[in-house]
Amino acid sequence: MKKSKIIELVNNEKEKAVVVTVSFSTLKNQDKEYNRKLVEIKRLCYSAECDVVGEFHQNIKKPNVRYLIGEGKLAEIKNFIEENEVDVVIVDHPLTGSQQRNLSNELGVKVLDRILLIIDIFARNSKTNEGKKEVKLAQNKYLLTRLSSMQGSAGRFGGAGVGMRGPGETKLELDKRKLEQEIVELEKEMKKIKQKRQQNRVARIKSGIKRVAVVGYTNAGKSTLLNSFTNDIIYADDKLFATLDTTSRRMYLEDGNYCILTDTVGFISDIPHELVESFSATLEEAVDAELILHVIDVADPFYKDNIEITNKVLDDLNATKNRILVLNKSELLTKPMVVNENEIFISAKHKKGLDNLKKLIIEKLK
Repeated sequence: MKKSKIIELVNNEKEKAVVVTVSFSTLKNQDKEYNRKLVEIKRLCYSAECDVVGEFHQNIKKPNVRYLIGEGKLAEIKNFIEENEVDVVIVDHPLTGSQQRNLSNELGVKVLDRILLIIDIFARNSKTNEGKKEVKLAQNKYLLTRLSSMQGSAGRFGGAGVGMRGPGETKLELDKRKLEQEIVELEKEMKKIKQKRQQNRVARIKSGIKRVAVVGYTNAGKSTLLNSFTNDIIYADDKLFATLDTTSRRMYLEDGNYCILTDTVGFISDIPHELVESFSATLEEAVDAELILHVIDVADPFYKDNIEITNKVLDDLNATKNRILVLNKSELLTKPMVVNENEIFISAKHKKGLDNLKKLIIEKLK
């Protein structure tokens, strides 16, 4: 095998991750919440090209100031790392800069929190200039509050891999003033982009064409549904945040009439405030839509929680109540389910139930 091929294989090797979830004694239904969080953080790791080789959980009454978790649990994780090959520890909870540095120094590996993991996935999947600017702004805001306390922690583990991607990957070497200046400039650019987006929306409204927003929890099948309805080829993958950039396509209804079908970024619980701007920008499409297709992965054991999370965000945005709950991936169901009014089973992947969904869309747009 040629040397270049060997190097390519090494570079494509997935990092091995240990995930650490925490819960607090005041929470109700702790077991259910723990299971949901564990499934989600593991799916986030998969989306960031990490293999989870270890799982740890702790119920915390009072967070440890230095490490978040207790020193006993820290010792367990350290022992596991000493006996196994581990590249990164991912904590499914926000860490302060000092906590991240202390954990990294104690465990001897790179340590990320949930926020940085999601930002990393955004950096990996953002394709447009606008999306890259949003990610860069999120990275800068994240680092600004942690810059001084993070110094000397991540740098010794190199500048590659999960948590080190995207346009903000070298910001640990920048001083606070330069970081602040860059944030101001990026915010100005994002304001201009928002204004342009608003002008485009006004033009669409004047055209009289009805708008339908496709929203839902991440990885529910929104992009696949858009592809099925419009015979387009928009990238879709079985990963969280596989598509980030808003995509709009014309969809034929009947009698020569069309609507604009817009795919939006997927939702997730506990959206990091550093990424709220990225979410709100694309979700503005949902606010202006006459109809919302709320797509759900009905085979997900936590789909009811996902419905609640998405509905809460939509309600907070004052999005229209004219909504259809699209129960996708119905081919994976093992038990019968009853659907209520404005709910419909489909399989976007196998293009089943789409004709009935289109009829419902036409009815709701009248």
